[in-house]
Amino acid sequence: MARVAIDAMGGDHAPLEIISGALSALNFLDDLNLVLVGHEEKILEVLEKMKYPEERVEIRHASEIIECDDDPGLSIRNKKNASMVKALQMVRSGEADAVLSAGNTGALMAGGVLFLGRLSGISRPALLTPMPSFKGEPVLFLDVGANMDSRPEQLLQYAYMGRIYAQQVLNYREPRIALLNVGVEKNKGNVQVKQAYSLFERLLPGFCGNVEGTEVFFNAAEVVICDGFVGNIFLKTSEGLSRAILSFFRQEIDNKLSYKLGALLLKPVFLGLRNKIDTSGYGGAPLLGVNGLCIKCHGSSRARSIEQALIKQAYPFVQNNVTRKLQSALEKLAGDIEENTGSGQNA
Repeated sequence: MARVAIDAMGGDHAPLEIISGALSALNFLDDLNLVLVGHEEKILEVLEKMKYPEERVEIRHASEIIECDDDPGLSIRNKKNASMVKALQMVRSGEADAVLSAGNTGALMAGGVLFLGRLSGISRPALLTPMPSFKGEPVLFLDVGANMDSRPEQLLQYAYMGRIYAQQVLNYREPRIALLNVGVEKNKGNVQVKQAYSLFERLLPGFCGNVEGTEVFFNAAEVVICDGFVGNIFLKTSEGLSRAILSFFRQEIDNKLSYKLGALLLKPVFLGLRNKIDTSGYGGAPLLGVNGLCIKCHGSSRARSIEQALIKQAYPFVQNNVTRKLQSALEKLAGDIEENTGSGQNA
């Protein structure tokens, strides 16, 4: 059984879309239970219009909301009755196995570290997101924004976490792990990436070298590693480009009757493209490296994103006890890094 605390008040379309998506996931998973955390009256207003298994849904009242423009560090400490804070506290106390929120990203990351703590052997947690691959299953990309600067040994920690996540959540038997770089040659890149390459070669099972951004979507690797500065730019550029392509097709097709007729014939192709680049397909980005599971959904998430985040990420993560497996791997890795570099794990 998996029990997930849902920040029902976080996100642009809360609480309706958040609750709708969470309840929808119950239809697919018989042993998933939910705790909807937020303003009780507003949650009940939504629930009154829906059919759901009441014995699998609990409400936990929270009188405050961490807004998207709140200071992350201050709000997570000062708004003690916020829905996000109470959801995180449930994971810390063992009342829930995971927390999911579409609210303030910085606050959730700060709260994940503050309330749950880091796993032993990890310097800094990282955000992971599945991205579409046009020649296979999604590629896992991390870090996508938790840390703007990362040392080579921290990139190696991300790689180990990405490898275990790929195996345990997406069932990739032997995932290939690559470093995002400006070229595939070993001597390419800045000092950080060159040093990371050397560590990866010695210590990382499944390391397949460097990968350029042009090859990420074409099955060059199952896991791609970079620091959060590069990763966040890559992620948002990719999302913006996909939206621009779809918008261009819609505008051009509307301009001519012949295009509209052709579009009818190509409708299966366009639907396939849309489904491939649909960011709601996996729903959210887990924060890996904390002692528990935090999943950050996009602030504009609709019900399907929430549903998919629960089905494809939260549930298998809990069922396969991925936190324990991450901890075991990171503890071993810390010793290997110490032996190979003589450096500690300072933040």
